[in-house]
Amino acid sequence: MNNLRNKVQLIGKLGMNPEMRTFNNGQKLARVSIATKDIFKNAKGEKVVETQWHRLVAWGKTAENMEVFLKKGNEIAVMGRLQHRSYEDKMGNKRNITEISVNEFMLLSSAAKQDKNVEASVAA
Repeated sequence: MNNLRNKVQLIGKLGMNPEMRTFNNGQKLARVSIATKDIFKNAKGEKVVETQWHRLVAWGKTAENMEVFLKKGNEIAVMGRLQHRSYEDKMGNKRNITEISVNEFMLLSSAAKQDKNVEASVAA
């Protein structure tokens, strides 16, 4: 059961190209956001589409692979863990962020080829 602790799996579409950062030690960080959709009928029987945005972060080889393979509009599957952090903004306000630290991702479809199911599994 320990493998089930703090595990997140999502399928969604990228809202942007990965933002990359390289540190002095050569370590790479990728940041990207994905949108997931929930579709259901409300009490009136009307179709409702709810979109949720999720922040993703990846380090090392996973980040490098994200930089190479991912583009805005791609549909991807990700597996990782939730992490919470806080920081102080320029105005001195405390901000809290929840993001998913990605361990693995799989490209399900590219933005340019929505009709084809291109699968490229990439794991660090």
